[in-house]
Amino acid sequence: MITYAFLQAYWWFLVALLGGLLVFLLFVQGANSLIFALGGNEEERRLIVNSTGRKWEFTFTTLVTFGGAFFASFPLFYSTSFGGAYWLWMLILVSFVLQAVAYEFQSKPGNVLGRTVYRRFLVVNGIVGPFLLGVAVATFFTGSAFVVGKSAMADVAAPVISRWANAWHGLDALANPWVWLLGLAVVFLARTLGSLYLINNVDDAALAPRIRRQVLTDAVPFVVLFVAFVVYVLTKEGYAVDPVTQAVSLAPHKYWHNLVAMPAVAVVFVLGVVLVLYGVVRTLMSPRFVRGIWTAGAGTVLAVLALLLLAGYNDTAFYPSTADLQSSLTLRNSCSSEFTLRTMAWVSLLIPVVLAYIAYAWHAIDRRSLTRSELDKDEHRY
Repeated sequence: MITYAFLQAYWWFLVALLGGLLVFLLFVQGANSLIFALGGNEEERRLIVNSTGRKWEFTFTTLVTFGGAFFASFPLFYSTSFGGAYWLWMLILVSFVLQAVAYEFQSKPGNVLGRTVYRRFLVVNGIVGPFLLGVAVATFFTGSAFVVGKSAMADVAAPVISRWANAWHGLDALANPWVWLLGLAVVFLARTLGSLYLINNVDDAALAPRIRRQVLTDAVPFVVLFVAFVVYVLTKEGYAVDPVTQAVSLAPHKYWHNLVAMPAVAVVFVLGVVLVLYGVVRTLMSPRFVRGIWTAGAGTVLAVLALLLLAGYNDTAFYPSTADLQSSLTLRNSCSSEFTLRTMAWVSLLIPVVLAYIAYAWHAIDRRSLTRSELDKDEHRY
């Protein structure tokens, strides 16, 4: 029988999966951050921009879907984080808006800012977007400064459920050096995936050697930063939830115990890491190997999925509060009603159909590698 607890866990899994897909699709941002580093001339930069231009809408749509899924399934998190840490989320949104504007207007007739300015917008989005998304995810483990008071719902004069405990509204997370580890790790991961995607999607003899060297340049700091963050998470105190009273308390090595208690999640995490490393190493070792984006991309989805499951499953507060421990959000106290979750669960059965369509559209767009000659023939150019 499908219980309320099962529906809560089911929707957290779907949100975590969307998070993994979003991080994988950040290869668009990663490649854009390398426009000037890899493109030695205008034609090479056009190749990079038009290659990522075929996919940027997938990333933007997944970001919106990720936020929508959170809003529908865990509305208290949405109102607390998006409504409280709004400076952090506004900066993320602005960076993605810059991306959309850049793609739309860089090649328009009468462009007064110049193509280079819009490409620098893409570079800004390529660095700021992944970094701040990594920071936002890191707060699932480090905590955020908010207070929740559900009793306020009965106060007609001030029906505000949650409030931020300081005036920084999300930017205060940057004062914690541990969130920088994950933020920078996501930046270098996005750049690594971006290079792997360009290797797979762009057929150009002049660009190829530079792109492969860039894979190594970005993969090394990514591995160092990611390992450091994982070690920190597995050894730090975590936010445990009493299954009976729902009281939140600090527990030593909570996330390590979660990993041990959920061997399936541990396997998914290890498999994800192995696939990412395989995609990178195989690309570096074999000059003819061009499918690293698929193994590393699949590994990224699995690794992020596992991390987010560690943050929410096994009686863990997935959005802990550093201002008031008992205000921490859990799957149980922040979710929608059983009716809402159950109704959406039926709708979610259409997800495989949507994924199949995306795979078909992706294949149709990338049926041939992008070359300089094809770029000149393409009717839709950026």
